[in-house]
Amino acid sequence: MEELAAKAGITVRTLRFYRERGLIPPPRREGRIAWYDERHLARLHTIAALLERGHTLSGIADLTAAFESGRDAGEALGLVEPTEETPVRLTPEALADHFAGEVTPENLAAALDLGYLAVDGEEIVHISRRLLDVSAALVREGVPLAAVLAAGREVRAHADALAALFVDLLHAHASDQDVSRLRPLAKHVVEAELSLAMDRRLAEGADEV
Repeated sequence: MEELAAKAGITVRTLRFYRERGLIPPPRREGRIAWYDERHLARLHTIAALLERGHTLSGIADLTAAFESGRDAGEALGLVEPTEETPVRLTPEALADHFAGEVTPENLAAALDLGYLAVDGEEIVHISRRLLDVSAALVREGVPLAAVLAAGREVRAHADALAALFVDLLHAHASDQDVSRLRPLAKHVVEAELSLAMDRRLAEGADEV
């Protein structure tokens, strides 16, 4: 236990606490000797990373229980803040149904490169139910999927810049514990500004006509 704690950069007392909370699996025992291995060290590194991102030990414990019970990690996403997006598991056939005639090798490669899609065994996982629904709606309205993905790439760049702006703002004027709580305010500002910008663009187009 002392060796594992030293490698993980934590105290033995903290390690015992994690064991009592069920955050790490029990060691393999040979008589009075308890053997820990790389799996335990990897789990401790994961716990440290999640704590740094603002997750609670209670949430980490629930997520750990989900993994160890064989439940889909998506069932535990509500416990692993700060994500607000729900991933969607699809068969290749179901994905094709969403984008009839548009699921080409080029579009699949673009979606994978953007991180919208990932492959898990025989299933395809879309990163966000909202993005999936909006993308499919745009394609049904006649917008080519390739154009939707190209726009998505540009939106991603702007969204990253906006996120950096608000995170820096909140870190500068609020405590780390308050950043997640204040996150919705940043989203409301972006939604309001986008709505106003759309109004201006549409008005400019009407004036030109």
